[in-house]
Order: sequence, then structure tokens, then C-alpha cells
Amino acid sequence: MSTFNSSMFQSIKDALVSDTQKSNTSYNEIMSCRPGNTYTVRLLPYGPEPSKTFFHYYNHGWTSFATGQYVQALSPQTFGERDPIAEERYKVLRTGNQEEKEKMQAVKRLEKWLVNVYVIDDPTNPDNNGKVKMLRYGKQLHKIVTEAIEGEDAEEFGPRIFDLGSDGASLKIKVEDQGGYPTYVSSRFTTVGALDLNEDEQKDIYDNVFKLDEVFTLKSNDDLKAMLNEHYYCKTEEDATEVVNTQSVTNVVAEPATASVSTATEETTTEDDIDELLKDL
Repeated sequence: MSTFNSSMFQSIKDALVSDTQKSNTSYNEIMSCRPGNTYTVRLLPYGPEPSKTFFHYYNHGWTSFATGQYVQALSPQTFGERDPIAEERYKVLRTGNQEEKEKMQAVKRLEKWLVNVYVIDDPTNPDNNGKVKMLRYGKQLHKIVTEAIEGEDAEEFGPRIFDLGSDGASLKIKVEDQGGYPTYVSSRFTTVGALDLNEDEQKDIYDNVFKLDEVFTLKSNDDLKAMLNEHYYCKTEEDATEVVNTQSVTNVVAEPATASVSTATEETTTEDDIDELLKDL
């Protein structure tokens, strides 16, 4: 290996294992992967601070009941902070009536990751080829990446998945349609097809990565409550206060990253609790 070294890889690995990673780049820099296509990229370390090579975050999104347009927001649980949308979601699913529970299913909480990539082949947007972009992915690709770093495939791949040199390994992202939803389970790392990049070109690529934890803007708790009132409860600014502000301070338990404010004895819930609540719907 040349520019990328083993100490950088160890820092990346440690951050992935501990998963304690705690906004403004254009969404246009995030690749769009569509079913029926295979994309080839090389993962890139975040050189200034390798432990931030991956940005692990949670996101809320739903189709607005007021406007019919999709709305979304970064969850404060990404940074270990309280999240009024997560708290309201759990409260309704735990104590609401059947109609309220069914409506709340529209609010999706997604776990995602961001990583910088050097694009080798983007069949749906060839202009991306040879450029640094960001790859946003979920649990299926995360499992493949984790296996390559510290799992069963680590001996074969390991630091090679971040190396732009001739010994590097590329990620082939195969996007297939499964019941109307994209699936990535057939994706894999491969050493086929060495990149023809000299050391200066490699350094230029490594130096032009995005600061991933600044991509999304984190809304304040008041803004998140206002978003919930407007786009979920369809309340105006004048009458919104009594909906969320009165409900979120009593008998509330947060989802994974944060604790409740109701009593000191209540424990943090998990997505398994949500699944249990939904199973009879």
C-alpha cells in the first residue's frame, strides 16, 4: 500500500466496532443506486480523522398528512440526544388506540451509514465515474462492509477495501428488486480490475473526501416538534403546542439511543419493542 496505511485502517476498525460516532454538503454528492444495476466503487478513508470514515445515523421520514409530500429529519439519537419524534412514536405505539397505532406506522425510523467512495462505474450516472462521491447504505451493505473489515472476509480483504493501489479491492453494489423494494444482498468485494492511478492521483482523491458528519442539518427539538405537529397532527402554529408539548413530558420512553424523562426506573427501549407492539396490527 502507498498513501493509505495500517494505522489509518486500525482507527477505522476501532470506530466501527465501538460505534460511538457522534450540515451542509449537497445531496447531489450522494450516489443514487437503482434496482437492475451494478455499481462499482472503492471505499475511501477520511484522512483528517480516520475514525470518522463512516457516519452512522438515524433518520425519520414519512409522507406528510398535511401536504402529501415526503418529509424527513435527522434524529438527535444519532448523537445520543433526546428525540421528540422517537418519543412520540413510541408513546403512540405503546398507549394509543388501534387507529392511532396504524397511523403512526407511517413514521419510519431508518438506520443508515455514509461513506466516501471513489466511483469506478456508475451505470445510471456515468458523469460520476472517476469522482469522489458519498455512498448512503443500510444494514445489508453494512453487514458486507463489516465482514470485510473484521469478519470472515477480513483476512482476504481488510485494509485492501480502502486502498486505491493495485492491491486494493472494490465494492460491487448489485441492486435487485425484491417485491418492489431494493435488495443489496448479492453485493460483494472483489480484487478484479486494478485501478490505474499513480501516487499523486491517489493522494488527490484521498484529499478530496467529504466531512460526513456535516452533510445533514440537525434540527432543534422545537423544530422537530413543530415538524411533527404540522406534518403528522396537521396542527397550525397556534394550536400545535398542546399536542406534542403536553404528550412528550409524561410517561415517555425513548428508542435505542436515549432514556426517558418519566421516571428513573424506566429503561431505554429498542426496535424489538416496536416490533412487538406492531405484530398484532
